[in-house]
Amino acid sequence: MAHRKPNDLLPVTPLHFQLLLALADGPRHGYGMLKEIELQTGGRMKPATGTLYLALQRMDELDLVENARRPSSEDKRRRYYRITEFGREVAVAEADRMLAVVGAAMAKNIVGSAALRDLVAASK
Repeated sequence: MAHRKPNDLLPVTPLHFQLLLALADGPRHGYGMLKEIELQTGGRMKPATGTLYLALQRMDELDLVENARRPSSEDKRRRYYRITEFGREVAVAEADRMLAVVGAAMAKNIVGSAALRDLVAASK
């Protein structure tokens, strides 16, 4: 695969970004990723299992995620994934892109003060 830059893949889909976030702390299996995404989004995003695995397959092809070693105590049927170094770079680039969009919205008084307070509180 030719060397790409993280910005070459921007913007990433909301599901791809949520999956990268779910894997940022370490390897997870599919169900664990689903639960993490539900938690991260306050239940606003609940991807179907088939959708999740199709996204992971595509992300593997893009070198964003890869198979990870399953902990020996875990169910042998569970497949674990981890974020790649390139995947982490893409996640950082996407977060930076989204911050720029939010900054533009703030400059145009599009972001409500409650949303801004929530964002600041969540970052602490």
